[in-house]
Amino acid sequence: MIHLYLDDWRPNPKGFALARNGEECLLMLRECEVDVLSLDFELGHGQMNGGDVVTAMIAENLQAKEIYLHTSSPSGRRKMYELLYEHMPKSVKVHNGPMPESVLREVAQGSR
Repeated sequence: MIHLYLDDWRPNPKGFALARNGEECLLMLRECEVDVLSLDFELGHGQMNGGDVVTAMIAENLQAKEIYLHTSSPSGRRKMYELLYEHMPKSVKVHNGPMPESVLREVAQGSR
């Protein structure tokens, strides 16, 4: 099981696999079981955005156990949250914001 962080420029938190674009993120979601997933919205000009990733996750039934939204785009966060909240099974915990320090610490220490 992996922890997955999607962002085109922020540094990767310790203990996370890094996807720098939407295609990499979807590939890892298809091939790995994901515990914690953290999504950015804006992924560069001409690239898939986080909303596109979420739409593909829904269409392909790709899931993580817990999903956070660390984007600085309020409209992007709202779009992703609404889609995830509506379409993910109740067993998937969807958070409308970034990971708290406690989750980052647990992943970095390997205790999660």
